[in-house]
Amino acid sequence: MKDKNYILLVVAHALIGLLIYTFPAFSKIYAILIVFVGFYFVIKNRNINNEVLFVSAYIVGSEVFLRMTGGNILYEFSKYSIMIFMVLGMYYSGFSKNAIPFWIYLILLLPGIIVATETLNLKSDLRNALSFNISGPACLGISAIYAYNRKIKFSQLNTILLSMGLPILATTVYLIFYTPELKTILVSTGSNIETSGGFGPNQVATVLGLGMFVFFSRLILESKSKLIFVINLIILFNISYRGLVTFSRGGMITGLFMILILIFFLYVNTRNEGKYRLNLFLLFFVLGFAFTWIYTSNQTGGLIDKRYANQDATGRVKESQFTGREEIWDNEIASFKDHPVFGIGVGKGLEVREQETGGLIIASHNELTRTISEHGTLGIIALMIVFTTPMFLYLDNKQNIYIFCFLVFWILTINHAAMRIAAPAFVYSFSLLKVYMDE
Repeated sequence: MKDKNYILLVVAHALIGLLIYTFPAFSKIYAILIVFVGFYFVIKNRNINNEVLFVSAYIVGSEVFLRMTGGNILYEFSKYSIMIFMVLGMYYSGFSKNAIPFWIYLILLLPGIIVATETLNLKSDLRNALSFNISGPACLGISAIYAYNRKIKFSQLNTILLSMGLPILATTVYLIFYTPELKTILVSTGSNIETSGGFGPNQVATVLGLGMFVFFSRLILESKSKLIFVINLIILFNISYRGLVTFSRGGMITGLFMILILIFFLYVNTRNEGKYRLNLFLLFFVLGFAFTWIYTSNQTGGLIDKRYANQDATGRVKESQFTGREEIWDNEIASFKDHPVFGIGVGKGLEVREQETGGLIIASHNELTRTISEHGTLGIIALMIVFTTPMFLYLDNKQNIYIFCFLVFWILTINHAAMRIAAPAFVYSFSLLKVYMDE
């Protein structure tokens, strides 16, 4: 991509963030445009160049932004859209006959849905319960079937990641204008909704951590000139800073793990003559990250240091490392022990906790324990399919240097944010792509 085109894309998305902050109603127009332009883009080209991956990546990057600004027509709009685009892509380009593991994965989810129709109370809205809990796994299964062993150039994959990163840049610009002066609103080390655009800090930090990885990869691999390097460094700094001040740790720690894994694979696959340049890039990154942390610490009055040390504002260590989520895990494991084969049914875990807590509605943050609880042993088999398949494919897919970055994003994200957003489901599917380097 030419420097001029890249700069235009960056500026355009910065302006989108500013425009939606100034005129919130534009968020709905933005959402509609994404879908209609996406359909036009795919149908016109008949998915010759895997256009559905570019469009779906953009939807993933914009999902939290649209939720934050009231742009989504339906709450699960992004997951449904991605599934429709994946099916459209399969219509034009087919899919691998070897994608059988993920057909099995989808079939294994069905008994939990059937059990739910029998176990959920009449007062429960079955459609909403299924939509909230099963749309993420369904999105993963359909995306995986499309992506399984699909050949794609490394340069294309980087452009797809950019498609995901650009709306995250727009989100970051929106947060810059939305967030009040930090020292006037920070009184504790808990996740902060005011620094998260008035939305859930967990989801916001998740996409910002993903954006951090995207622009780090561009900093290292796609900065062909000093100007683009500086632009990517500035974007990386701003996304990292905005992610840190949400005070939600999961997404940022996940992004950092992805970066460390990428660094490892780059070192392993870089020849000696290229390691000097790589070391230079890494020096800039380490200095930039250190500066970002010091700046954030200063702006938050040291509260960010206490947050990551699991301390409250007074410096006392908190009793729980995971903000009380251990109790939900225990509850879900207990449900599995009581119903080990087919589980308690999709969405039933929410009802169980509501009954046990006297009316409190506590949704699961952990997709692993939720799946085990609500799908039983069949759920464990489904999870094993998802976890092990990329590892087997890697044996014949060494050129996909991102493969374990994507797998780690999926497994760490679903451990703290379940599948509330489409990102872990769709990004996981990238680990199944057959990547080859450009000639």
